[in-house]
Amino acid sequence: MFFFGIEHEVAFLNNEGKFADFSHTKFADFNQIIERLPTYPSDYPQLRVGDAGIKIKRWYIEGFERFADSDEVIDCHVKGIEIRTTIHSNIQGAITELSESFDLLREVAAEFGLSPVLVSFNPYNPAFEPQPPLNNYEIKQLEAYPDEQTANIHMVSYGPDLNISVTDFSTEDVIDVGRKLTYYSPYIVPFSYSSPFYNGGLWDGLSVRTFIRTGKRPATLVFVQKEEQLIYSTPALTKIARIPAEVGRIEFKACDSCDNFSIYAALLILLKGLVLDETLAGRATVPDAALHQISAKEAFENEDIFENATKILQAAEVALGDDPDVHYLTPLKVLLAKRKTRSHELIEMFHRVNSIEEVIRQTYQV
Repeated sequence: MFFFGIEHEVAFLNNEGKFADFSHTKFADFNQIIERLPTYPSDYPQLRVGDAGIKIKRWYIEGFERFADSDEVIDCHVKGIEIRTTIHSNIQGAITELSESFDLLREVAAEFGLSPVLVSFNPYNPAFEPQPPLNNYEIKQLEAYPDEQTANIHMVSYGPDLNISVTDFSTEDVIDVGRKLTYYSPYIVPFSYSSPFYNGGLWDGLSVRTFIRTGKRPATLVFVQKEEQLIYSTPALTKIARIPAEVGRIEFKACDSCDNFSIYAALLILLKGLVLDETLAGRATVPDAALHQISAKEAFENEDIFENATKILQAAEVALGDDPDVHYLTPLKVLLAKRKTRSHELIEMFHRVNSIEEVIRQTYQV
């Protein structure tokens, strides 16, 4: 039995048409939106609330929490709003809930002059520098968790967590799937590419997010129950589950954001097919950063990336057999046949209008 969930990060333009990030957007600007959105008591204990109390709804502010010289949270630098779905036994359930939550978020955000835009890497600020500088307590906290030291990347990159779990898998099975998805990640992620902008202009490639992020941060994260089940690596492949509902969850974290949620459905069924497949032998504990950078620059125009993307798509389709959801793979076949990505469309739009804001304003037209 498979279960699915999606976490999707949303970036915004403000009422002046400027990109709403940590440089000129406050926690309160986003929090007024969150406060207006509903709470669903039946979501718990599926959804983790967290220590700071920011994650109390299906929507929460994604950012970098600031602390006093103690464990007291005193501020949060913001990057956007994350939507997370509850756990579903089928892909369509997760997609439907994500779409409904997104529509509600867009509606409420509009009342405060904010509109969602497709961005997978901050198009203006290439790096995040906390202001004021970190205090001693914060520095010690970051030093204790290696992955937290890449907050400078986390705060400028946007992307989904595509979550999948299988009820009867052992810890060894789940970790093996995590290593498999990490190995094949450079061939999976081009289907999602949507970050061709960098530092106020066009970047020389298709996914600056992948180029900068993957290798320093994980492609896949697997949640285990006990400390002795952890595999120590940088970036981490495994993490202790924080609530019982997370045990055995496989989070594929390497994709760019998509404004067409049918691509998420396609990617989830691809991941399911790769879980079921028994022919692909590649395994890796940490992502191949160099290969991800080639993928980020060239995507399907690179023969190796194209051939391996074709191979994993075919392997997934065979493994799925007569699964009724196998038709969700169709958009990926179209992208592969054209050797194009969403980034190609965004680049073409940029050449027409010569404005990043104008391009991203035209996204999410669904």
